[in-house]
Amino acid sequence: MRQHAAHWIALGFGSGLSPVAPGTVGTLWAWLAWALLAQWLSPVAQGVLIAGTVLVGWWASFVTARHLRQADPSNVVIDEIAAFWLVLWLIAPSGFWGQLVAFGLFRYFDAAKPGPVGWADRLLHGARGWRGAWGILWDDLVAAFCTLLVIALWRWFAG
Repeated sequence: MRQHAAHWIALGFGSGLSPVAPGTVGTLWAWLAWALLAQWLSPVAQGVLIAGTVLVGWWASFVTARHLRQADPSNVVIDEIAAFWLVLWLIAPSGFWGQLVAFGLFRYFDAAKPGPVGWADRLLHGARGWRGAWGILWDDLVAAFCTLLVIALWRWFAG
């Protein structure tokens, strides 16, 4: 991680170094960080933070994947962080149980990669360079969209 600043970002400030389920640990880190950040940021500032995280995450993923010589290293978790922050931002206001459901849905879509998430993963799978770095982020953003769609449908039908 000390080799380049991008590694700190891409590896989720160390959360991606977990030997077990780094994507889940990265998502948990994202949830905890969001709980702290959301206290001080307005909704607009939160949106700017997420957009900036996607852009900086793209760069950090590119640098880290290149240094690790892997197209999509499993310990790169900035994709989970940015995508889950997007989910938490768009389901707000939501309490612990709503966020827990969002966490479970997001992890399901990210890990199992059903339907559109699998398509997004295959679209740029194995690509390298800037395109490959976008591929690292893309399937998680689609997983976030699927999570949000399920929550929106649940809210609409339960409503």
